[in-house]
Amino acid sequence: MPDTLSDIVIAGAGMAGLHAAESLREQGFDGRITLVGEEPYRPYSRPPLSKEVLTGAGMDPSNGAPGWLVGHRALRLRDDAALDALDLDFRPNTRAVRLHTRAREVDVTGPEGSETVRYDGLVIATGARARRPDTTLAGVHVLRTLDDAEAVRAAFDSGGRLVVVGAGFVGAEVAASARAVGMEVTLVEAATTPLTRVIDPRIGRILTELHRENGVDVRLGVGVTGFEGADRVERVRLADGSAVEASLVVAGLGVHLNTEWLHGSGVELLPDGAVACDAFSATSVPDVYAVGDLANWPHPRYGGRIRLEHWTNASQQGEAAARNLLAGSGRTPFTPVPYFWSDQYKMKIQLLGQAAPADKVAFVHGSAEDRKFVAFLGRGGLLTGVLGLRSTPRTMRYRGLLDEPTTWDEALTAAGATPSG
Repeated sequence: MPDTLSDIVIAGAGMAGLHAAESLREQGFDGRITLVGEEPYRPYSRPPLSKEVLTGAGMDPSNGAPGWLVGHRALRLRDDAALDALDLDFRPNTRAVRLHTRAREVDVTGPEGSETVRYDGLVIATGARARRPDTTLAGVHVLRTLDDAEAVRAAFDSGGRLVVVGAGFVGAEVAASARAVGMEVTLVEAATTPLTRVIDPRIGRILTELHRENGVDVRLGVGVTGFEGADRVERVRLADGSAVEASLVVAGLGVHLNTEWLHGSGVELLPDGAVACDAFSATSVPDVYAVGDLANWPHPRYGGRIRLEHWTNASQQGEAAARNLLAGSGRTPFTPVPYFWSDQYKMKIQLLGQAAPADKVAFVHGSAEDRKFVAFLGRGGLLTGVLGLRSTPRTMRYRGLLDEPTTWDEALTAAGATPSG
């Protein structure tokens, strides 16, 4: 461990930031760790926001905290004792606003005003924020934070008709949660299949039918041109000239990366705002690392640089960056097998590796018709992804095939399927 490190700042108190702090302590770092979090809450888990939280499953209003969601059992990453044991200088409700890399200082703004925090090592984990629709009408929401989830949940309690704009994972989960509590739902997506960025259309079409089978009105290949109503939303206008009645809208339009505070710091940013990292999650500035949604780094098995917005990646990269920050010359490249899951209509969808683009798809277990399968996805003669629906043990069995380059035929043989001619 470098002797020069005594003060480490972690900007961002989400999953990635928490795991970085835990990893620092596990590696024996006993100096000061300042954890800066923009929200007023202790670190919490985001995946339940669009699932258990919206349906009310697991509600625990007995803890006395403001807002019952704070006490939701699915949200708690660590109990208070575990967090206190990390001995952090935790700054909730505080935002990093500027980085001075030569002086090794971060300007922050919080409840007590503005302050400058010194660092020897810095982990950038400020994540992303939801893109908001261009409207001021009440009843139009995004879902990214705990406060967003409270607002959407309250609107769910009023019932009515929901329009979800965007059929990414968050949009799809919101649609499924709304159906679970009895709402009428229309799901609108400009692409021709859901999840077009991350899942091959052959799989996307199956997920489309899953929504329709559960009573969702799915509108694909059409964008949204506007929101109409007096003071609150009453309908959503579509690019084909039609309109959908709505008492509530949740928009899943992607994210803006929270990296504006790094402008002018010397930390290299890519055109989309992502932080350019090397194979160790290090930035262009010494002793500054970036993790989670905003980090873009080279991955040897996926043909270039990647950026992941997955819960699992945030935790793994936070841990890896902390280890590398302390390791000096003994750093280890970060080369994970990407993993993501989604729960919709009481079915678990799991994705290992990359499922798009793909030039080959093979259902090696089960079938699309039974809505229970494991599919292999490949590109350039290699296995690149494994996707499972209602097939958790079998899906995870194939994780090892993605640890190293595995040819398409080798993968099929491992699954007991017939290799291609």
